[in-house]
Amino acid sequence: MRFGVIGAMGLVWDILLVTVLRPYIGLTAATLLSYFAVASLNWLLNQLWTFRNVAHRDHPILQWLRFLAANSFGFLLNRGTVYTLCFTVPFCAQHVALPLAAGSLMGLLANFNLSRKLVFRAKVPETPLELAKMTVDLNVDPTDKDLES
Repeated sequence: MRFGVIGAMGLVWDILLVTVLRPYIGLTAATLLSYFAVASLNWLLNQLWTFRNVAHRDHPILQWLRFLAANSFGFLLNRGTVYTLCFTVPFCAQHVALPLAAGSLMGLLANFNLSRKLVFRAKVPETPLELAKMTVDLNVDPTDKDLES
C-alpha cells in the first residue's frame, strides 16, 4: 500500500514535470528527465517510509543505483506505454497525463517486486560476489518479516 501511495505521488510529480519541461525540450527528453527525477524521489520516500525497517543497511548511493537498475524493467514498461500511446493516439499526445498514468500502472507491479527483492532487503551483501548472487536469485523467503508492509 505504501509503495502504491508513493507511486501515486510520483505520478503527480511526473505529470507536472513533463508538462513544464515538454515545451522547452520536447516530449521524449521531458519524459526521460522526469522519470529519472521522480524515480530518485520515489527511492528516497520508499527508503524512509515503505521499507524503513530494511532500507538503511546499504550505502545510500549503492542502494539508489540498485533501485534504478531494478526498476529498469518497470521503466521499459512505463515509458514504452507512454511513447506508444503518445505516438499512435493523437489525443494522448495532447493530454499527456493519460499515457503517463497508463505507463505508471504498467510499471507498478514490476517495480514493487524488483525493489522488494533486489533493493530493500534485510540481508546486506558483504562481498561483490554475494551481491551478484543475491541479484540473480530473485527468490525471497516468504516468512521474512522485514519485507512485510
